[in-house]
Amino acid sequence: METPGRAPRGTRKRDVPLTEEGICVAALRLIDADGVEALTMRKLAAELNANPMSLYHHVPNKEALLRGVAKLVGSQFRTPEGEDRTWQERLRQLALDFRALAHGHPNLVAHTFSHPDFIQPEDPFWLGLTGTLAAAGVPPREIPRVGAVLCAVFSGLLLTELNGALQRWATLPPSPDVHGGEEASEVTSADADTLFRRALEAAIAGVESQTAACVAGRGTEGGNA
Repeated sequence: METPGRAPRGTRKRDVPLTEEGICVAALRLIDADGVEALTMRKLAAELNANPMSLYHHVPNKEALLRGVAKLVGSQFRTPEGEDRTWQERLRQLALDFRALAHGHPNLVAHTFSHPDFIQPEDPFWLGLTGTLAAAGVPPREIPRVGAVLCAVFSGLLLTELNGALQRWATLPPSPDVHGGEEASEVTSADADTLFRRALEAAIAGVESQTAACVAGRGTEGGNA
């Protein structure tokens, strides 16, 4: 007596119902492995052992799916508590956590950074950043502008780190006009950490300068009153 063959993958009945979160988790696995461009709804359905059409009951298209995946990853971000920490320490932790998240999902982050709406007002990172800037004494009207600059600095730095540009730039030899210049050496992961921290400290110094200028401005206005 012949044993009935196993039904093809994607046609067998699932033991667990599909959910939007479960679909996003599976999509993230595929993106981490092969990149955003390689992700298709058919591949995702096979990964979930589901009929491709059943996915559309939860996500209307790939664009909506990617937004859901980005939101899922963003929810992993934890805003540091600031009760017993200086705003400088909080900003360092925000930036380092942001970097760790980017390195954990480089394919998704590189794709997400190419869209202008990758940070939303309700995102934990933005909430933590603006709260930290408020603690630093940045005037409320200036917080969105300063926050935007810091987001540009951090995301740009991370993008060049992820695509290898930062490492390549750091290995370029200096101009022949530079006295005593030597050919740059290979960049290690420790060097990349140092470059990021240097940029972070420069950003913190910039916020300190901005805050000091605002305080000085208020003092001048008070003296002229």
